[in-house]
Amino acid sequence: MKCVITGGAGFIGSNLVKELERQNHETIVIDDFSSGHKDNLETCKGVTIEQDVSKPFTVEGNIDAIFHIAAITDPRYEEDARLLEANVKGFQNILELAKEKKAKLVYASTAGLYGNGPAPQKEDQAKEITTAYAESKLIIDEMASHHYDDLQVVGLRYFNVFGPGETHKGRPASMIYHLIKQMRQGKRPKLFKHGEHKRDHIYVKDVVKATIKALDAKSGVYNVGTGIGTSFNELIAAINKALGTNLQPEYIDSPYDMKTYQHHTEADTTRAKKHLKFEAEYSLIDGIKDYLPQLK
Repeated sequence: MKCVITGGAGFIGSNLVKELERQNHETIVIDDFSSGHKDNLETCKGVTIEQDVSKPFTVEGNIDAIFHIAAITDPRYEEDARLLEANVKGFQNILELAKEKKAKLVYASTAGLYGNGPAPQKEDQAKEITTAYAESKLIIDEMASHHYDDLQVVGLRYFNVFGPGETHKGRPASMIYHLIKQMRQGKRPKLFKHGEHKRDHIYVKDVVKATIKALDAKSGVYNVGTGIGTSFNELIAAINKALGTNLQPEYIDSPYDMKTYQHHTEADTTRAKKHLKFEAEYSLIDGIKDYLPQLK
């Protein structure tokens, strides 16, 4: 199978490239390296094209599948108009490429568009848009829905992904990455008061598995999470266990408008189990233990 992976030098994209190549698929990586890093592609055997997908571009030859992971993903990005334009235009260009090549299309959506809606979050519940990033993904989901009959197009609402390859993301990297970094230095981990906010943390290897399985799913949008909401206090306990430490959290005030901060993410995984045939294999502690040796 010949696959295009946009954002293939980024966190999720680079892990996807590695797994596709492990399965002997041919890869074409498209990335503008604005947030992705060439170090993530050091083992890549396929073609790499340096390109911003929100600008006009072409790909030569036949393509069987497109994995569209590229986007400006920082929910605190300072230029909302630029984020919206780039993400939506990029998806529009990818849609055109999928139609031209008659290729299957799998794209990254986000659990961010549930905002502080009721948990566990279901795909068809009312959306609560609190960031430009979430708004861009909702527009993309709506654009994709208009092509369910003429394309195989699947959107995946990733929950809180962590794992190898996210180091170069900086601030938008997972809380697990940032907390491990603090705690390895012997520092007390900092949490927003009082550590009871919950996240559905899913290991990137499970996310990659779900993304590949999406090639065989019917058109639609599906949650990709574990179905378990873990409080940050519980997360600190898990990291302490993995590191063999006993560092207690330091509670701080949030610098963010808490109306735009998600208090509880937890995926309803019913549709993913039925249509993607996907269920997360890594528990939180197993994912952390697998991740630790790969963290520099």
